[in-house]
Amino acid sequence: MFIPQADPTPIAPVPSAAQLRWQRSEFGIFVHYGINTYTGREWGDGTEDPKLFNPTRLDTDQWAAAAKAAGAAHMVLTCKHHDGFCMWPSAHTDHSVKSSPWEGGKGDVVRRFVDSCNKYGLGYGFYLSPWDRHEPRYGNSDAYNAYYQAQLKELLTGYGTGVHELWFDGAIDSESRKRGQKYDFDTIFALCKQYQPQAVTFGDGGTDVRWIGNERGFAADPCWAPVRPDVIRYPGDSGIDTGMDARAKGLDIARQLQHGDTDGTVWRPGEADVSIRPGWFYHPYEDEQVRSVDNLIDLYFHSVGRNAFMLLNVPPTPEGVFHDVDVARLRDFRQRLDTLFAHDLAEGSQVTLRDQEIELTLPGPTRFDTISLREKIELGQRVRTYWFLYRDVAGQWHWAVEGHTIGNRKLDRLSAPVVATAVKVMIKWTKVPTRISEIALYDSQAGT
Repeated sequence: MFIPQADPTPIAPVPSAAQLRWQRSEFGIFVHYGINTYTGREWGDGTEDPKLFNPTRLDTDQWAAAAKAAGAAHMVLTCKHHDGFCMWPSAHTDHSVKSSPWEGGKGDVVRRFVDSCNKYGLGYGFYLSPWDRHEPRYGNSDAYNAYYQAQLKELLTGYGTGVHELWFDGAIDSESRKRGQKYDFDTIFALCKQYQPQAVTFGDGGTDVRWIGNERGFAADPCWAPVRPDVIRYPGDSGIDTGMDARAKGLDIARQLQHGDTDGTVWRPGEADVSIRPGWFYHPYEDEQVRSVDNLIDLYFHSVGRNAFMLLNVPPTPEGVFHDVDVARLRDFRQRLDTLFAHDLAEGSQVTLRDQEIELTLPGPTRFDTISLREKIELGQRVRTYWFLYRDVAGQWHWAVEGHTIGNRKLDRLSAPVVATAVKVMIKWTKVPTRISEIALYDSQAGT
């Protein structure tokens, strides 16, 4: 239920328009597809023969249709993974689809992908690995960075102006690090903003969107969008010299990635990435290991329900399609979510506003076990501690939940359903006036 209130003055940090759109969209699909799909590897070494890439029925429309049915806002494609094989005919290397037998070397997976996203009303995004195990210039920072930036510019300028997310990591091998290889992320991010200003850039530091600190799809609780930019500067960065020992520095970095910071000075919300299978690329022996719907729902509550974005990887098969099991799982996942959130039981309540307290008198005795709260994050993330209470049919108030931030969305599941005639949210700690925009109640067992 939307809570009508006057808006307080925005207090920095607040999201940009691109960050706000991305954060509110909540869920996207990652597509790991490339030469590894044909070698059975997770990380290629750059020696793979491009002739291995030869999908027999590449169908990016099928990918987009499955993502749309799952409720995804956009998809992100691995345009180049660590092996250096490019999924578009880059002018800067022959290690790409143009050296493959697929479509006689005239094909372009990125173009197909973008066209399908546009056709199905999805946003699209690109992952361009900075680590390139094929390119001879890798390890010579100046030469390689120029090469990498040229490839990035191809993607930024060759496929329209509708990119939603540009995905980077800081992967690098130890030998190249010893040789002095460094990535010029200042220029990388500047190019992104120059050519695709509406896109968010992802990484574990120095970006619009931060990595959540694991690949299990779990955000920590609490999870703040603001962070301290002095802790991590760039993707893969090990932090700055703050005078801490390595262990303390690592713990500080982990806390920033997983929790954000209540006193952070920049808005950098978390993205929780996870694969629907044990691996990121397709392996036929994992067809029986696709995540269950129950597991996907749990991931949703631990990512979207903790103020993070859920990016779920679905890898195409060597034929070039999503496996039937994955497609069915995506469909059933969305059906479960739609059923759960179909009817907000708080709708029609009488709203009473007090200082740092919102009380809803429900239309009648109401059974629920799931609570959804939202802050109006364009004004900033403000709540530091809240209590959720409910009044039973005998008129007694009961404490149900204590939380330590809300953000874009906070989902709480009760251990058992309760029946209430009223509920209230009490803000117990905040430095500034808050703006709760939604209090919604659901019954996960309704209709079962």
